[in-house]
Amino acid sequence: MTKPLYLEDSYAKEFDAKITSIEGNKIELDQTLFYPESGGQLGDKGIIIYKEGKEYQVSCKKEQGKILHYISPDINGLKVGTQVHGIIDWNFRYKMMRMHTAAHVLSSIINKETGALITGNQLGSERSRIDFDLEKFDREQLESFIGKANKEIEKGAEVSAYAISRQEAESTPNLCKLAKGLPPSIQEIRILKINNIDEQPDGGTHVKNTKEIGKLLFVSVENKGASRRRIYFSLEN
Repeated sequence: MTKPLYLEDSYAKEFDAKITSIEGNKIELDQTLFYPESGGQLGDKGIIIYKEGKEYQVSCKKEQGKILHYISPDINGLKVGTQVHGIIDWNFRYKMMRMHTAAHVLSSIINKETGALITGNQLGSERSRIDFDLEKFDREQLESFIGKANKEIEKGAEVSAYAISRQEAESTPNLCKLAKGLPPSIQEIRILKINNIDEQPDGGTHVKNTKEIGKLLFVSVENKGASRRRIYFSLEN
């Protein structure tokens, strides 16, 4: 199993690791800072450097529970046991951190105001969306959630994470805001806490304080039918 260094320090930009397996143009490492695309969050990209400065472009995904690093243009020179140095694309990562924490604030506002559960999301570096189950489609109400989220963000709430058992998570009211519930295979649940705003299960990367998010910008809303609503938002640079 690859040790997910990004959960220990999402602000770290470089790391050293050893290749533990190779399949085609995909490698596994014993540890990594590259966040794998999952949970609606885009995967990190960057480079891996081999001895004598040879560089490989990297993207990262999670497949069947494995964190896989996709190497291009080729994998020549890399072998199992090879020591490498990884550098993530920090500008991209930081945008995703800000966007992900913003999504938690917004989804918490929606849940508290309406009781709606999150049915899907897709986080991008420039624009993101949240889907939720809400019977009434009220464009003005949906747009107002952005303003309410911004008021909470401006207060500067601290962001932290802790782990609890699955049993404890399932017995805590209003902890899980996902309509589909918790992943069935995970027994230890990582909880992201945004002080006085939100607590919910999460495995992504986040900023340390909501002030780093900046300002949410309303983009649009969509009525997807059958109590399915979608809100798009972006962040002010």
